[in-house]
Amino acid sequence: MRILIIEDNRDIAANLGDFLSDRGHEVDYAYDGVTGLHLAIVNEFDAIVLDLALPGMDGLDVCRKLREEARKETPVLMLTARDQLNDKLAGFESGADDYLVKPFELKEVDARLAVLARRGQRIKPRELVVGDLSFNLETLTVNRGGRPIDLNPIGLKLLEKLMSASPAVVTRRDLEHHVWGEELPDSDSLRVHIHTLRTLIDKPFPTPMIHTRHGIGYCLVAADEVSSSA
Repeated sequence: MRILIIEDNRDIAANLGDFLSDRGHEVDYAYDGVTGLHLAIVNEFDAIVLDLALPGMDGLDVCRKLREEARKETPVLMLTARDQLNDKLAGFESGADDYLVKPFELKEVDARLAVLARRGQRIKPRELVVGDLSFNLETLTVNRGGRPIDLNPIGLKLLEKLMSASPAVVTRRDLEHHVWGEELPDSDSLRVHIHTLRTLIDKPFPTPMIHTRHGIGYCLVAADEVSSSA
């Protein structure tokens, strides 16, 4: 599993991360709510371990924004020292899937994450939809405004990443890693493929959806959201 640990206590995060890594999981870390939310949006994780008390943005807000604004269904295991029923209910209402009170047993965390990850695989969306753009992940068909769009394999991978993260910005590095893994191409390859993707996704339509954030990366935003903010 690929797991994101969002925990400001670095000792707890390292202890948990080392245990999960020894179990064969791939672990990423964030030590504040804002960074954690960004990583959770622009990357695909099998599960997220989320502390409740975080600097910048607390765990409840992170989970709520992940569900309501980013529309991400990644399973979330919330960790906290608060053991009152109202605290647990607030966690579930924000969108958490499970709740574990500190101190906890590392084996129990691993077991609960395994259950959540299996559940997440069953509810993984089969279609991505942003505005009038849709991408069926089973048939690999893309439509915008009811018009079919034919993309090559790299275009499909780029579009999946951008749509999954929408409306957040995806860094160049994350896009390159998603498409090519560790065998990164020359520096112009991503720019060329993004240009091709824009030609097919945006050029036939009055409002572009793919936008460049210079020095950072790219984002895909619904056309009606672009128009309303213009």
